Amino acid sequence: ACCGLSEALTPMLFKALCEPRRVGLLARLTQLPQPATVSQIAACCPIDLSVVSRHLAVLRDCGILAAEKRGKEVFYSVRYNELAATLRGMADAIEQCCPNGP
Repeated sequence: ACCGLSEALTPMLFKALCEPRRVGLLARLTQLPQPATVSQIAACCPIDLSVVSRHLAVLRDCGILAAEKRGKEVFYSVRYNELAATLRGMADAIEQCCPNGP
């Protein structure tokens, strides 16, 4: 592993983003003006709520989403700063490792 690249490439992030439905749910959440519940996020897609909830949990577990419980409901929001920092860290590690790529 050169230049910290192995630390920057987080397998959980790639696992989370390799599923097209998760990416679609993430895109949906970015379009909503405020944190949203599973039902509000799922309104875009013909997917069972339990499946949506599992997809959101994967995105939460890798740090892309924040989840805040309010009463009986959980409100999800995108952790934009953390996501950008993670992607920026990956790009920086790649540039350090291979500054004069092919």
